[in-house]
Amino acid sequence: MKKMKDLKYHYGLKVRIYPNSVQKKIIKLNSDASRAVYNEMVGINLELFRLKQVNLYIDTIVMRINQLEKRRSQTKHLKNYLLYLNDPRIDSNTVANAKQNYSTAWKNWKKVHRAGTPNFHKKSYRESYQTNAHYSKDSAMDIFSSTGVRFLDLNHIQLPKLGRLRISGSHKRILANKNDIRLGTVTVSKDTADRYFASFQLGSDTPFVEKFAKTGKQLGVDLNLDNFLTDSNGAMVANPRFYRKAKRQLAKAQRKLGKRCARAKKEGRSLRTAKNYQKQRLLVARLHDRIRNQRSDFINRLTTALVKSHDLVVAERLMSRNMAKNHALTMSITDAGWREFLAKMEVKANLYGKTFLMIDPKNTTQRCSSCGHIMGKNGTEKLTLKDREWTCPKCGTYHIRDWNAAKNILDKGLAKIAKEKPAKTA
Repeated sequence: MKKMKDLKYHYGLKVRIYPNSVQKKIIKLNSDASRAVYNEMVGINLELFRLKQVNLYIDTIVMRINQLEKRRSQTKHLKNYLLYLNDPRIDSNTVANAKQNYSTAWKNWKKVHRAGTPNFHKKSYRESYQTNAHYSKDSAMDIFSSTGVRFLDLNHIQLPKLGRLRISGSHKRILANKNDIRLGTVTVSKDTADRYFASFQLGSDTPFVEKFAKTGKQLGVDLNLDNFLTDSNGAMVANPRFYRKAKRQLAKAQRKLGKRCARAKKEGRSLRTAKNYQKQRLLVARLHDRIRNQRSDFINRLTTALVKSHDLVVAERLMSRNMAKNHALTMSITDAGWREFLAKMEVKANLYGKTFLMIDPKNTTQRCSSCGHIMGKNGTEKLTLKDREWTCPKCGTYHIRDWNAAKNILDKGLAKIAKEKPAKTA
């Protein structure tokens, strides 16, 4: 049977699960074990790094280095040191995946130094751990034949140590129509609003969804704050501003949470056992979650519509992390969700057989889409954020700022494609 990495198509699926009180305790135990193993690996490597800085080795240091290296490399030695990992309720895959995630964190740091070196994971109201589905050589490659993790039917799953769990979500439209799906890594998690989820890595040799029909249409989109986006046809999509609309309600709930926190601390009570604090914390978490879900739903609908109706969509490669450093615009930029929009456009274009391209945003706003003149050159003044409409001093063409930028974005994208084609044919 093929390994997950050898399968042609991959898909991520997240469903909600409904554990009972005993299963919730097992999830928490496995989450704590996963965090403990990861933090132990971080601690071991930090100590090894410091010990190896010593120029004069003595027997004690050499013995300690050997001991740490054994504990790091062999799960048996790690379990002998952290005895609670031998609890029968802890899934063996939890420990293995925690060690693998630590190795992956180092690999990510070597590829992108901005990610930073692995750090200790602190305890929070979120819980998460990973397990795996396994297949024998003779078993069929479907969601019902795996061991460890498997679907009992489209409404129930079986997880190691947890047993049978009821699920809900939009998984049926994917799973009901395919019988050649392989299950890979499964992440069991709890969010801050105390809801439980299972995220599945799926693989198959056949597509998970049907590709959209070709339309022959091309589009450039300019992301901005006045309206969410303006396209090269002049159409605009309004900015919903979900966070701004809920800001007053959220601020009121957070003030109440702060008062209950202060009262519990004054009375010497733990926040985890303070019932009024926990009730208000859940209320605040659900408000944040509602805003996030509203934004995600809006972006999902918009990206699907754009991919379905166009063969090529071009956008600017925006560095929202750097743009958010402007404190006057930070809240508006994060509320818009540009990064999520660009990520989902890229994923859906690949999924449905369309093309999504990101280009360098340089001069897309300052350039005249009619004659190519760039404002700020040849004695002309550069456009500022206040200039929403302008007339080209060279050809006299009247421009709406965002519409003109969208046209330039599309032209840049087409030029990039034309430049790459000869290289491919050669």
